[in-house]
Amino acid sequence: MSPTGLLYPKMTVVGAGLIGGSVILAARAHGVVGEVTIVDASEAHRARAVEIGLADHVTGDLAEAVKDADLVVIATPVLSIGEVAAAVAPHLKAGATLTDVGSTKATIAEAFRAPELAKVFPIPGHPIAGTEQSGPDAGFAELFEGRWTILTPLADRDDEAYAAAVAKLSAFWRSFGAQVELMEEKHHDLVLAVVSHLPHLIAYTIVGSAADLENVTENEVIKYSASGFRDFTRIAASDPTMWRDIFVANKDAVLEMLGRFTEDLQAMSRAIRWGDADTLHAHFTRTRAIRRGIVAAGQESAEPNFGRDRGKH
Repeated sequence: MSPTGLLYPKMTVVGAGLIGGSVILAARAHGVVGEVTIVDASEAHRARAVEIGLADHVTGDLAEAVKDADLVVIATPVLSIGEVAAAVAPHLKAGATLTDVGSTKATIAEAFRAPELAKVFPIPGHPIAGTEQSGPDAGFAELFEGRWTILTPLADRDDEAYAAAVAKLSAFWRSFGAQVELMEEKHHDLVLAVVSHLPHLIAYTIVGSAADLENVTENEVIKYSASGFRDFTRIAASDPTMWRDIFVANKDAVLEMLGRFTEDLQAMSRAIRWGDADTLHAHFTRTRAIRRGIVAAGQESAEPNFGRDRGKH
């Protein structure tokens, strides 16, 4: 059990997917929650959650699920989070904490400022962790270890009780190994557009372009995939609904970063066209240093083949 102790006697998670399931497994493993309820709109997801014993209670009724909860975690696609918050607002008990795990924060922060949520502590959140897997079976307790969780507390909720709720939610995430950072929501969306959203857009585009090439059969794309293309296909295998919502919700920041990327890509195109080896070498050297910095910060493995071969020998 975590030295933190029990933080939330009753927790409800809306959405039985990778992140929602991992939150439950991690919180239970470290003893920071008591009774756990899952609510999910999918009958198949509910049935599977029951089968694997993911929670104490599984239901499709939002009102029933959240009425006595001390912590409610909304783990649904980004565009639905505001709707879920509005739906549960009348049924939340006073003093409960409401949070989410969405990859964009500005639109969610706006939804969390609804007057109906004044009686609770709404704290937008984003654990920067995941895999390309989805569904109730995808979760695992170690997902957040050593990863960052960003909380974007509402600037207009500056009272002591709200600050205490933010500190408690921070302790919740830290209890199972996450590092926690507080950030303004619009700044969060700009940062994530650079480090997550744009890379996913590039991966989806490259994989789609390769599949569309008329002189390359689908079999050849699969058969001759080099490690670089395989990395892109892993990213491009992520949940389509989740990423559709992210790009719609964070379109301004993504378009700004896409414009900058297009300019940089044009500069690389010119260097290749004119055989400017010095420019290419300098650029590749700088980007290699960034990769090494990520490994040094503990956010990636330096193992050969990025650790994929672990356990094979």
